[in-house]
Amino acid sequence: MPTLRLALCQVNPTVGDLAGNAGLVRDWTRRAADAGAQLVAFPEMALTGYPVEDLVFRRSFVAASKAALERLAADLAADGLGELPVLVGYLDADGPPQVSGDAEPGHGARNAAALLHRGGVVATYFKHHLPNYGVFDEDRYFVPGDALTVVRIGGVDVALTICEDLWQAGGPFAAARQAGVGLVLNINGSPYELNKDDIRLPLVRRRAAEAGATIAYVNMIGGQDELVFEGDSMIVTADGTLLARAPQFVEHLLVHDVELPPAGEAGGDDRALADGMRVVRAAVDDIPPPAGGPVATGGTIAPVADEAEVWQALVLGLRDYVNKNRFPSVVLGLSGGIDSAVAAALAVDALGADRVVGVSLPSQHSSEHSREDAAELAKRTGLDYRVEPIQPMVDTFLANMSLSGVSVENLQARVRGVILMALSNQEGHLVLTTGNKSELAVGYSTLYGDSVGGFNPVKDVWKTLIWRLAKWRNADAARRGESPPIPESSIGKPPSAELSPGQLDSDTLPDYDVLDPILIGYVDGDLGRDGLVASGHDPAVVDRVLRMVDTAEYKRRQSAPGTKISMKAFGRDRRLPITNRWREDG
Repeated sequence: MPTLRLALCQVNPTVGDLAGNAGLVRDWTRRAADAGAQLVAFPEMALTGYPVEDLVFRRSFVAASKAALERLAADLAADGLGELPVLVGYLDADGPPQVSGDAEPGHGARNAAALLHRGGVVATYFKHHLPNYGVFDEDRYFVPGDALTVVRIGGVDVALTICEDLWQAGGPFAAARQAGVGLVLNINGSPYELNKDDIRLPLVRRRAAEAGATIAYVNMIGGQDELVFEGDSMIVTADGTLLARAPQFVEHLLVHDVELPPAGEAGGDDRALADGMRVVRAAVDDIPPPAGGPVATGGTIAPVADEAEVWQALVLGLRDYVNKNRFPSVVLGLSGGIDSAVAAALAVDALGADRVVGVSLPSQHSSEHSREDAAELAKRTGLDYRVEPIQPMVDTFLANMSLSGVSVENLQARVRGVILMALSNQEGHLVLTTGNKSELAVGYSTLYGDSVGGFNPVKDVWKTLIWRLAKWRNADAARRGESPPIPESSIGKPPSAELSPGQLDSDTLPDYDVLDPILIGYVDGDLGRDGLVASGHDPAVVDRVLRMVDTAEYKRRQSAPGTKISMKAFGRDRRLPITNRWREDG
């Protein structure tokens, strides 16, 4: 049987950086060539970055993507890499955008893959299944392809597919079986969600069985606004054997020698394929000869604990948001509480202590232990620590306005927000806000106060998970012989906004062990009141919580972006009207 040395390039592109992404492809193709690769694959839309969203509608951007692809093919040949077939995702179009007045039926923008060889494009494939759920709006942007591209490479018939093609039965993978291919390349921009890696391997196995072929699955890594991509590239045989699997959240070159059936052995039939698809065939005349020496094995990476996985996702999402948007540093308020402590530890892990400014903003209601905890966290992490008391500014407001109750509480939060934004304007920091998903769900925040900021690293993290992350991060530090970053008293004390004497979150909210399961069912699971009550939750508590969630939609619409780690994050995932009189209690 023929053997192909596959190289899956798990890389971190940046949306819109065509030159930088092309350079990434050239650099990693060189690494693959040095490893003796005979076929190289890069992720979905690696040349443009993913997702490009409404950039699809700019004809200038589409033209730039197509021109960049042609330059990349020529540059790879000039680099001495022209004999090595390279599959790369990019943005193409065979007609005007579908939203334009001159749109043509069945034509438009395409989520595409191109196989580059000897300075040119020898084959292209247009994504067939277009996702239109969750964070995906591909029906808005792209026209689906109706052909399966099969390329004969090194004596093996190889089918080209893209991301969602793998997530749905039928279509390209059923067509691949009928076409008799030995290998299916599947290039991906598959965003991270907790435990998605547990779903992915069984899914790839199902598609490998459906296609009757080995699948090489390559996914990108990196942060893009709210999304983070974790890699988890892999190679799985038709019988479900996992040959190799890459690590999560790091760039990685997965190189593996794969035995494959010779072309034509499966007796492919190009007529009447699944979903009405047709086959387009091409061939690569020559590829690099088999490398000498030992067999290349990519290895398999064991999964990590949920907390470790989430921490890595949050660190990568924050790091890329800051670096790709070219912020020099970040600033956040340090209350001494658990949320700001976890956010600060994430920022230090993502950027280094020298790029993180933590500001204690005490008022007359700030407890001594909270001030001490903020200072202790700063000492443990080494971040730039400052103290800016807010009470004199609050008193000036109160001397000129008659305020009481919640208005005074909110005033304190807004004074803190003004100080953080002033430091941002003066020194160039990005302000991080630190409200968790539970608080965001019930509206437990002050607009233009503690919600102020350009990015929220814990926006999609339930409060109960915040505590788990803090304990895991400290334990992980202890295992490595390092000082745990988060003071134990920040973890153990009852949560409080400390905006009035003796205030605790439990004064106005159910305990988080009660609150979070209701919120998870309502927000993530779309359960209604009856479903939540049937699940065992107290009806009165359910009614109270749902009212808080429903009336806080206007706050969430104005909240900063933050890294998505759950199946349904606030923002692109969950789109509800602000003006909405429907209530689950009727």
